[in-house]
Amino acid sequence: MGWKILMTFLVSMVPVIELRGAIPIGVAAGVDLPVAILVSIIGNIIPIPFILIFIKKIFAWMSGYNDTMKRFVEKMEARAASKSDRVKKGEFIGLLLFVAIPLPGTGAWTGSLIAAMLDIEPKRAFVPLALGVLGAAVIISFVTYGAWSLIVG
Repeated sequence: MGWKILMTFLVSMVPVIELRGAIPIGVAAGVDLPVAILVSIIGNIIPIPFILIFIKKIFAWMSGYNDTMKRFVEKMEARAASKSDRVKKGEFIGLLLFVAIPLPGTGAWTGSLIAAMLDIEPKRAFVPLALGVLGAAVIISFVTYGAWSLIVG
């Protein structure tokens, strides 16, 4: 069972998949729903401060490394910029909702990238991002629990 919990934790840290995929994957692998929720929340929150603090420096280094990396960085920055309008107006609630609502292209990684690109102070960005992760966990848990209960009885 320990490796299933570790797998759930690690999956929740992966960009794009994040907690949205980790909870259903963990439950499908046999992890109890409350445990899957808890480890997914923790795993999804851990990258946030690192992204907020270091992403601009990492992107600057990557852009100077070679043209392929530069194009990748430009693509990621453009993606964040295209989604940043949702966040700009109401910074706190914008970040929270952006992360909480489980739609394609949203989540803690993209929300953190947007906050960094908008130069939102990491201390100010962390709370709404973390609360957004909790909101996403609630939504995904209801979806997972409802679908799972239909399958198993």
